[in-house]
Amino acid sequence: MKKVYFISDIHLGFGSKEEDLKRENLFVTFLDEIKHDCSDLYIVGDLFDFWFEYRRVVPKGHFLTLAKLYEFEKNNIKIHYLIGNHDCLLRDYFEKEIGMKIYWESIETKIFEKKFFIHHGDGLSNNDTGYKILKKILRNKTNQFLFSLIHPDLGIWLGTYSSKKSRVYTSKKDYGNKDALYLFAQKKIRAGFDFVIMGHIHKLLMTNIDSGTYINLGDWIKHYSYGSFDGVNFSLKQVSL
Repeated sequence: MKKVYFISDIHLGFGSKEEDLKRENLFVTFLDEIKHDCSDLYIVGDLFDFWFEYRRVVPKGHFLTLAKLYEFEKNNIKIHYLIGNHDCLLRDYFEKEIGMKIYWESIETKIFEKKFFIHHGDGLSNNDTGYKILKKILRNKTNQFLFSLIHPDLGIWLGTYSSKKSRVYTSKKDYGNKDALYLFAQKKIRAGFDFVIMGHIHKLLMTNIDSGTYINLGDWIKHYSYGSFDGVNFSLKQVSL
C-alpha cells in the first residue's frame, strides 16, 4: 500500500561538520527506506539551515540529499516543497534540476479523500513578532536583489551565520501547549479540514481537535521525526539512531 510522507525542519548545514554529516546520512537512509511505498513526499520547510539561490550559484554541499531526491522524482515519487523561514530565496533550481513542486505560502489539498492544510508555521506564533517583521524584510524583492549583489562566498557565509544564530535563539523559546499554531489549526479544522500539518517550532505533537487532527512534525535536530498517512491512519514516528 502506498503512503504519503511528511517531514520538516531537517536544517542541513546546522551544527558542526560531524553533526551535519550524521544528520544527512540518517536522512538519506530514511529516504532509501521509504522509497518503496512512498507516492508523495511533503517537505514542510527548512530542508536546509540556509538557502539563498543566486542566478548561477547555489549553496555548496549536501549532494547526497539532492541526488536522492532527484532519484525520487525519476521514480515518479512526487516531491512537494513548502518554503520555510530559512529558505530565504528560491528561484528555479529545485524545480528544474530535481523536479520538485514549490509552494510559497500554504498547501490545501486532498490526500486519499481527506482534506489537508499544510503550513510551515512561521509567523503564526504569539511570540514571533520579531520574525514577522523580519519575514517582510527577507521576502522583499528589492532586498533580495540587493543581497544577491553580494559575492556568493560572502553572502552565503553571512546567511549561514545568521541562520545558526536564529536557530539557537528559536530553540530556547517556550511556545506553550496552546500556542497560536494550535489555535490556527483549530480554526482550520473547524473550517472543514481533516488534518492540519505544520513545523517551525520543532515540537513533536499530534493531537485531536474537534473532528480533525493537528500535527507538528518536530525536526531533524533533536527528534529525527516524520509523519505518514496511508488513507486511514496518520502516524508520527522517529527514526532509529
